[in-house]
Amino acid sequence: MNNFNWDTSFRVDLDLKSGFSKNAVTTKRYLSQMKNMFCDTDAAAKILEDSDPLIYEFHELGCPERAGDLAFGTTILYPGTIGDEYYMTKGHFHTILDTAEVYYTLGGEGYMVMENPEGDTLEIPLRTGEAIYVPRRYAHRSVNTGDKPLVMFFTFAADAGHDYGTIETKGYHKLIVKKGNKPVVTDNPRWKQGADA
Repeated sequence: MNNFNWDTSFRVDLDLKSGFSKNAVTTKRYLSQMKNMFCDTDAAAKILEDSDPLIYEFHELGCPERAGDLAFGTTILYPGTIGDEYYMTKGHFHTILDTAEVYYTLGGEGYMVMENPEGDTLEIPLRTGEAIYVPRRYAHRSVNTGDKPLVMFFTFAADAGHDYGTIETKGYHKLIVKKGNKPVVTDNPRWKQGADA
């Protein structure tokens, strides 16, 4: 990885087809790391008997976590299902809750599933060539409802931080599941009312 000077301007390569940059640090999330986040844990366990599929990966440049900078990178979410639930990212709130984020879909299709601490939910389609604004105070997760990788560029305030623990504990109110050959938004039967539930 190159060390960028975040106090000056710089350019970075970005392959619009793959979402990769040769300068990025890559983080990969496999089913074994997310098995309890899917509603059908039995289906996840069955798959893990034979393989450990890559669910998604993200690439970022290592922006310092300080006010005034913008972190950015790409996420590649692969196609597939666990039971009838589409592959998804873990999802998170920002540690600084009043932080928004922007995603631009470079390829593929899916949904951005969002909810705030008061329980308001939003499920917005993700389409190639469109940007989506995730408002302040909303946890967000990407879901791939297509048959090819969902590739997205993202950017947010570099000091925002990530709170994955709340979602790991409670889940989301809504799921995107495959019914027939199309995605359907449904209530999550495993959603928990509070973090201590």
